[in-house]
Amino acid sequence: MKAIWNDTVIAESNETVNIEGNQYFPPESVIKGYLSDSQTHTVCHWKGTASYFDVVVAGKVNKDAAWYYPEPSGLAEKIKNYVAFWHGVKITE
Repeated sequence: MKAIWNDTVIAESNETVNIEGNQYFPPESVIKGYLSDSQTHTVCHWKGTASYFDVVVAGKVNKDAAWYYPEPSGLAEKIKNYVAFWHGVKITE
């Protein structure tokens, strides 16, 4: 699987985890240089509190386009620190 935004691959892995239609990429498969910490947090009733990244490619910022669970609930432990994308980030095989 690949995550692509602004014509740039920002993550690529054969080891993603699909939860609720979202591909979660292992942390080592994401190019951290394209992520910038965000102050946004949301709560999922079963996964826990998500933290967000802005995706930044070629000077363009896609606000809160990536999220992860640094301390997920026990039910979501397998996606701890895995990164998922939305807001126009294309996920392809």
